[in-house]
Amino acid sequence: MIGLLQRVSSAGVVVDGALIGAIDAGLMVLVCAERGDTEKEADALLNKLLGYRVFADEAGKMNRSVTDVAGGLLLVPQFTLAADTKSGTRPSFTPAAAPADGARLFEYFVQQARLKHPQVATGRFGADMKVSLTNDGPVTFWLQVEPKKQ
Repeated sequence: MIGLLQRVSSAGVVVDGALIGAIDAGLMVLVCAERGDTEKEADALLNKLLGYRVFADEAGKMNRSVTDVAGGLLLVPQFTLAADTKSGTRPSFTPAAAPADGARLFEYFVQQARLKHPQVATGRFGADMKVSLTNDGPVTFWLQVEPKKQ
């Protein structure tokens, strides 16, 4: 699974003209399931991003996680993160999970996040979303948890 996390001072998602999810300071995370991903990879990615230290401590060093600062968490499904861009001028999406698997893993990810974090908002899988954010820093990190090779 892939998570592109951005430290934000605010972020929101609009679908069909209606705001469906928004946070103030925290993390906006684009979430993508890849072929072969399971709940195990989803759990590992969630644990990593909840503990990832991207917020400043008293000394100004990135030593605090979104959990430590009680920040918001906006989770947005984004299958294009799995695009293969190695050749040509058109991306291939074969590395992404099939839509049914992607939707199931995103919903699982959101459910688990809500059990572990008090402030979770989301986008909508499969929807045409308008995502806005104010990146704080800017601070952006790519996190990836790959399934173990059999």
